[in-house]
Amino acid sequence: MAEFNLKKYYKSIHDEEKSSAITTLKTLMEFLNNDKSSTASELSHNLRDAINQLKRIDPLFEVEAVSEIFFRFITLSAAKFDDFKELKEELSRRSTIYMDKVSKSRQQLAKVAQKFLNNNSTILVHSFSRAIYETLLECRNQNKTLDIYVTESAPDNRGRELCALLKLEGFEQVTLILDSAVGSIMDRVDLVLVGAEGVAESGGIINKIGTYQIAICAKALNKTFYVLAESYKFIRLYPLSQSDIPDRIRFRQLPLSNMNRAKHECHACVDYTPPDYITLLLTELGPLTTAAVCDMLVQLYT
Repeated sequence: MAEFNLKKYYKSIHDEEKSSAITTLKTLMEFLNNDKSSTASELSHNLRDAINQLKRIDPLFEVEAVSEIFFRFITLSAAKFDDFKELKEELSRRSTIYMDKVSKSRQQLAKVAQKFLNNNSTILVHSFSRAIYETLLECRNQNKTLDIYVTESAPDNRGRELCALLKLEGFEQVTLILDSAVGSIMDRVDLVLVGAEGVAESGGIINKIGTYQIAICAKALNKTFYVLAESYKFIRLYPLSQSDIPDRIRFRQLPLSNMNRAKHECHACVDYTPPDYITLLLTELGPLTTAAVCDMLVQLYT
């Protein structure tokens, strides 16, 4: 049997899955099926190497967070098994359980969020977020009328993608705006909705560049700022400033040759929004204050 090519497998299913988290989990599960380890220690070492490879292949906090929680979840009971074959069967079983939880999390989140989105609300959305997309679809299913502003979200303009999808789904009151227009329309909106690539221990979030300045503007005008984030995006990181985001993630959209340029010449693709600017985190586990994230991480890792 040919050696399992983790990078090739990941890239082969990524476009179809359209979710880095699901792609990561499927890749790790396939890796476990193909692993030739003969001891628990060797398997743990190989799985850790696979996770480190995935972090390099797709440098997203989402990939890192879901990988680390997966590793912890499936290996929690490893010490209970003396028979290696039984251990591998248990790891496979727990992998399937975790995949099922992650697969359902976005739909569950969308239902949780409905309590916080009133009919006839005016909402500002930043960039593209599948959690937000699913939540807005659920609003439509519940016959809620919303007036939605979507930022263009340079430099990749993914806000255009969300705006187009919403219009295809029949949303009539959707307006695409320039990133620089956020301040000028903030007084018209009732609340801001953003997704998150990662949720830090502090309760702050790492998300698409521009999120932080929108949060500052919302705070200045006393607007509600909700973050929609699945719990598998919770990550053991405690940034104190923008520079605490690892460069491999912060500047990942730049060509590798540009990584050596002076920092002020580079354009970060994500930023960090501190917890003080966030009203609530809406997750599939329910609404959480930013202070509750640390406790949730303890539960996820124990």
